Order: sequence, then structure tokens, then C-alpha cells
Amino acid sequence: MTRLLLAIITLASVFACTPANAQIPNAAQQHQRELTRIVQQEWGIKGRVAVHAAQIHQESAWRPNVNSPVGAQGLSQFMPGTSAWIAEIYPDLGRAAPYSPTWAMRAQARYNKWHWQRLASAADECQRWAFALSAYNGGLGWVQRDQRLARAAGDDAGVWFGSVEKYTARAGWALRENRHYVRHILLTLTPRYTRAGWQGGAPC
Repeated sequence: MTRLLLAIITLASVFACTPANAQIPNAAQQHQRELTRIVQQEWGIKGRVAVHAAQIHQESAWRPNVNSPVGAQGLSQFMPGTSAWIAEIYPDLGRAAPYSPTWAMRAQARYNKWHWQRLASAADECQRWAFALSAYNGGLGWVQRDQRLARAAGDDAGVWFGSVEKYTARAGWALRENRHYVRHILLTLTPRYTRAGWQGGAPC
């Protein structure tokens, strides 16, 4: 009985000592404070820091010098043309520097806000974030086309989950990547970062 009790106590202590952020890359911790400051500066004190962190996790796994096979660069995985465009329309960010974690996080927060402002017809905040992330990954034009297809089919163009996400004219691989991108960030990674204490909470 004593051995059984000791085994139970030992097992319980193992679980009790397991950190809430066990599945979050160690590299994320060094950027947590700065990302929090950036998101709150761009979005307000209640800005969704956890969503932005989850997005970086999905994009680059917090590797600032990574290049994707298609040419996306840095922490936030901007294509060179997108980096140049963001730097042009937001000169206060300075010259495009996708391999700089600070620039990449500032540009990410600003680019998400740019999409957010153009997707005000979403049914609620969760759906709006889904549309914004879909646009970040595949382009605002595709999101708007998908909404038109959903509307034409009689579905709700303001709802992404279970509605607009079903419709597209893009290639099959692009559809699968885009839908996984949104779902994984909002439904898997954001709750993980929220549990680990990243601010802003989960919108879905």
C-alpha cells in the first residue's frame, strides 16, 4: 500500500510540474514581452497577443532567419513583395527588414489590422479573425471571392467556419493549406498560448 501511495504521489507530482507552455518553442519566450508591447500598441490594451503568437508559431516556429520553399522570409514569413509593400504604405515601420524580429512582429500586427479593417462584415470576432488569417495566408482577394461564392450558394458570407471555408476556386493544395492555417492557429495554437499566459485570450 505504501509503495502504491508513493507511486501515485510521484505520478501526480510529475503532472503538477509539467509546464503549461510545454509545447511552445523556447524561442517564443524571448519575444513575448516585445510582441505584447507591439500588439497592444497596434490593437489596444486588449489586443490578441496570443493570436499573433500562435500565428508566428504556425508561420516560422519562431525562427527569425528561416526561408520557406516558396521564398517567404523571417519570423512572420512575408514574401519580398509583401514586405516592400508594407514598408511603402507604413513608412513609420522603416525599410523592409523581414529577418529582424522586431520589424517582422510590427509588420505582422499592422498587416493583420489592415485585413481586419476590411472584413467588418464578419458575424463576430471569431469569424473576423478567421477571415483575417485566411487573407494573411492567401490574400484578401481570395477571401472576398470565397465570400461571393458562399453568398451565391445561399450560405452566410459573414461566417467563415462551416460556411465560407467550404467555397473556393483556388487549387486543392491551396485550399487545404489555407483552411488548415486558420483552424490550427485559432483552435489549437491560440488556446495553447493563452493557457501559457500570453495575453489577449482566444477569440474562438
